Amino acid sequence: MPATKQRANGHAMSAEMRQCIDNCLACFRTCVETIEHCVTMGGKHAAPDHLRLMADCKDICLTSANFMMRQSDLHTMTCGVCAEVCQRCGDDCASMGEGDPAMTHCAEICHRCAKSCRAMAGGKTAGGH
Repeated sequence: MPATKQRANGHAMSAEMRQCIDNCLACFRTCVETIEHCVTMGGKHAAPDHLRLMADCKDICLTSANFMMRQSDLHTMTCGVCAEVCQRCGDDCASMGEGDPAMTHCAEICHRCAKSCRAMAGGKTAGGH
């Protein structure tokens, strides 16, 4: 299987970028679904800071995926921010995950996305991780 796929504009997209796009889209979808779960659960799950972080995560994931799909030369910047937000969101969801499969799943997906976005950003994130 080739590592790159030729695009109509003549530019190639790496397998790593395709995987990162997939991870961002999965994280977007998971955060949207998990926000609904959190609102239903109430309590600490519905804390404004937690819901805001999850909304930030879904939004930056979709933005980063779009930048990579367009092969924007700014994708490394959005991926850097995405890695930081996903790491924070994953950590927050993990702190609520014990006994809650939805939160555990969200944490895993966020951390996977953070790792791939960090690689796309050249190892740099907005917070310097």
